[in-house]
Amino acid sequence: MKNVVVISSSLRNGSNSEILAKEFIRGASIKHNVEYISLKDINFKFCLGCLMCQKTGKCVINDDVKQYLEKISNADVLVFATPIYYYCMSGQLKTFLDRLNPLYVKHNNFKEIYLLASCADDSDSAIDKTIVALNGWIECFDGVELKGTLLATSVTEPNTLTEEFKNKAYSLGASI
Repeated sequence: MKNVVVISSSLRNGSNSEILAKEFIRGASIKHNVEYISLKDINFKFCLGCLMCQKTGKCVINDDVKQYLEKISNADVLVFATPIYYYCMSGQLKTFLDRLNPLYVKHNNFKEIYLLASCADDSDSAIDKTIVALNGWIECFDGVELKGTLLATSVTEPNTLTEEFKNKAYSLGASI
């Protein structure tokens, strides 16, 4: 049994990327312990770039991120769900990834990363720059790899995800 942490970055209730995350959770929960984190529910600030966390293992900013660092570090699997904005991940996900900088100087359990995304574009290539950006973060950790991605295309309004994409997210979650 793996510990899975799913981080949803959409700020919109009922967003399509959030639905992907919840379907993934439904599939993964069959065999694994899953924790869901929605960035819309936490208060966090931009990284200051002071690099104190590299010396102390702790961030100098006192906000909600501190309570999630241990959970993320102890996870075996991390899943990031994001809407695609201008062919990249949401700003809130990028900001959150920046704030995970204290993890660089720790031993972390996570080795598997999954990316779930939704976009208005109808092309599968709309996720390419998000994959490049996420791989930049992943490469900072030894032995960690992007194990799977899912992009739901041609969705703009909340709650308009097709059953096909919901089933794919569920199946991806069940496959870990």
